[in-house]
Amino acid sequence: MSNDALLQRLRDQLGSSAVLTDTDVTGSYARDMMPLAPVGKPLAVVLPADTAGVQAVVRACAEANVPIVPRGAGSGLSGAANAIDGCVVLVLTKLDEIVEVDAGNRLAVVQPGVVNLDFRSAVEKHGLFYPPDPSSYDWCTIGGNLSTNAGGLCCVKYGVTTDSVLGLEVVLADGSVLNTGRRTVKGVAGYDLTKLFIGSEGTLGVITQATVALRPLPQAPATFVAGFSSTEAAGEAVARAVREGLVPSLLEIMDAASIKASETYLNTDLGAGSDCQALLLGQSDSGGEVARRELAALEQICTDCGADLAYATDDLEEGKMLLQARRVVLTALETYGIWLTDDVCVPRTRIAELIRGCERISEKVGLKIAVVGHAGDGNMHPTIVYSPDSEDEFARARQAFDEILEVGLSLGGTVTGEHGVGKIKREWLAREIGPVGVRVHRQIKQALDPENLFNPGSMFSMTD
Repeated sequence: MSNDALLQRLRDQLGSSAVLTDTDVTGSYARDMMPLAPVGKPLAVVLPADTAGVQAVVRACAEANVPIVPRGAGSGLSGAANAIDGCVVLVLTKLDEIVEVDAGNRLAVVQPGVVNLDFRSAVEKHGLFYPPDPSSYDWCTIGGNLSTNAGGLCCVKYGVTTDSVLGLEVVLADGSVLNTGRRTVKGVAGYDLTKLFIGSEGTLGVITQATVALRPLPQAPATFVAGFSSTEAAGEAVARAVREGLVPSLLEIMDAASIKASETYLNTDLGAGSDCQALLLGQSDSGGEVARRELAALEQICTDCGADLAYATDDLEEGKMLLQARRVVLTALETYGIWLTDDVCVPRTRIAELIRGCERISEKVGLKIAVVGHAGDGNMHPTIVYSPDSEDEFARARQAFDEILEVGLSLGGTVTGEHGVGKIKREWLAREIGPVGVRVHRQIKQALDPENLFNPGSMFSMTD
């Protein structure tokens, strides 16, 4: 089938308005938020409205031997949704229905185009809670969260996306529909195919529906903040909290560069002092006396570890203000230039070593690197700032990006905690999982997508 014949077939089956070929339009769908990742020119962008439409696209592209790159809102940070030359970009944002909310069984059925925040708001009306909360939760979609196994600030207590998913509906490479998982709390029948597709970055199939577990709506959070003149002291406080079994709903860390950026951007003083090298922000959503005990224990640990500031509040507005300082870091860094954010996860006892490593890399390459992250699970986001007009600074930013990954691996960590591998960390994935791991990945890909048409080149190559 020729490209022209493929496009005409897609128009006939989906409608002309669902098939976009104008290069000015398709270019806006060609990449995500990662500037390092390569990007190609798609043949077309298609926007099916239902599972049958997705099946039609997959079958037509299979007959024409044209690759498919699934895409959500484009909020990703790994290039996993980036087009390759001649592909069809399959945009799933029109599959945006919350099919069901079953309050009695605390579950919901949702399509991939639903925005994370919209979904969270909808289930809250039933007194329920969907935990995964990526930083882009106000515009990222559930499908993208599923495909990258996204995390967020609440991971320390509630886990990442896969921990909330019971089952999936997936369109396979031959156009058939696979239903995985179940609606029950327990179930061990067969291989866990649900977890196989979560985090697969669209390389094995196209997710068109998910059944997710919900939790009771938590209590209004109480918040604490602790400032340290030593990064190592902050790291020790995190390690002690872990050893003593404290599980707050949120535990974040900010280094000196990120603190200064946020304070300047918000025109506020977080009260940590000019010598503050690290700030811990925590919340407990356990409610009442339990929350007060949790935060009191965290305060005591921070004080014992040498915190210059340790303060807790159950005032919601004050808590929002403190947490806002963490949420605006990336936006705040834009006042200095373009940012490039990394994503490494290290053992929680080695967070301070990673931050120190980033400081050394910053001095070496001559660029600002600000570190924020989820201290409760060790997932750090060193963010490199460079001038958009300087090719030299961009090259040094790329160098820093890779050197940070090297430090993360040397500390016993992983090259991605929640953003995914995409098209920028393929060689790093190979280093982390080794040749046997790569071989098994390829064998699974070959079994489910024998023609290598689903997002080829993302995560790993099918050839050496």
